[in-house]
Amino acid sequence: MPVYPGTEAPRLMPANSYEKDGFRETLLQMYTHTGTHIDPPAHLYAHRTTLDQFPASQFIGKALVIDCRNLAEGGSITMGHILAYGPKAGKADFLLFNLGWDKKWGTASYFGNYPCIDQEVLDYILAGHYKGIGFDVIGPDPIADENLTRHKRLFAHTDIINIENLKDLEKCGTDLFWFNCFPLKLDNCDGSPVRPGRCMV
Repeated sequence: MPVYPGTEAPRLMPANSYEKDGFRETLLQMYTHTGTHIDPPAHLYAHRTTLDQFPASQFIGKALVIDCRNLAEGGSITMGHILAYGPKAGKADFLLFNLGWDKKWGTASYFGNYPCIDQEVLDYILAGHYKGIGFDVIGPDPIADENLTRHKRLFAHTDIINIENLKDLEKCGTDLFWFNCFPLKLDNCDGSPVRPGRCMV
């Protein structure tokens, strides 16, 4: 499971046991942005929308996987990748970008020079009234961008969610499909681990 460099890995510690307590229970300690997780605007901006302030409908809808696996390290996700899907991209609630980077889970290269969306794609997303976007990398910004430029622009004025560290997006096909990514409902929440997936509606 990817953990952002410098962040402690999750810990699962035995709290109660069958032998001692008659039941088993585990103490889980982890950051809200561990593994596959969701960012809301409040992740970067005080007084912006927290995850618990979104309606449940924000986390379910039609998704489209944009195949970007042809990109080399450090490449750019451009409008050409999106336009290749024709009108389907405009009908989606979620755009999920498949870089094939999840195959690097568990290696140092996962935190390397992965491709990122360019400014035109970000403009398109902000103008498109999408519920969310997602990536199989640690974020929309290059690993070296400590200012989180794309994150900040995404969340400055738009109520949208960003899903990071997705996996196995190639299994979702090339058509629109029902997608869900419900977070834990934590008060005043800046992020939450999530187990996203296809769903039947």
